[in-house]
Amino acid sequence: MKRAVSDHLLFLSQLRKRYATTGSVAPSSRFLAAALTAPLKSGKGPLRILEVGPGTGAVTKRILSLLKPEDRLDLVELNETFAEMLKRCFREDASYRKVAEQSEIHVCPLQEFHSDIPYDYIISGLPLNNFSAEMVGEIFETFFRLLAPNGVLSYFEYIGMRKIRGLVVGRNGRERLRELEETMNSYLNVHRFQRNRVLVNFPPAWVQHLRKDPDEG
Repeated sequence: MKRAVSDHLLFLSQLRKRYATTGSVAPSSRFLAAALTAPLKSGKGPLRILEVGPGTGAVTKRILSLLKPEDRLDLVELNETFAEMLKRCFREDASYRKVAEQSEIHVCPLQEFHSDIPYDYIISGLPLNNFSAEMVGEIFETFFRLLAPNGVLSYFEYIGMRKIRGLVVGRNGRERLRELEETMNSYLNVHRFQRNRVLVNFPPAWVQHLRKDPDEG
């Protein structure tokens, strides 16, 4: 309980300082974490997993519970405060420490992250609705560059968020949201194979699951 309160307070402090790259108003619920990580259960190892935007580790803890000894987990986190907190967890928290040798935290923007070996699963907590359509296009290009053929990308967005924002922003803001939706739909229409609605989260969220075509390089 003490850890959960501490994580929530840290999350709120970073939200105030860096809203554009934090985006969420609270750490993900365990129900959202379960939906994001559901595809991992059907994976046959050894698996390579990439978590993007882990924040305070609400979803990370769920991933760790599913890791097998031969699996590999990389985490990309732009926020240095969150990254340092996660590094401390891997040093001091027993549930993190037992998989520390097969995990690594990378502090950089996703677009600057490179890997010689592709990933079977990418799980993202990035606040895509906060970004420009151009940046979201770059992020999705990076996701699919890093995915192995048949690899799965899972990410979430809050239900109705773009519509709600469209009511309170000006014409330029509505144009950004329209372009953003077009960019995201260009990937969803081709690659999505499942969508889950998670109501027990604040705010409620959609979890989108996309698969990279086996013929893609």
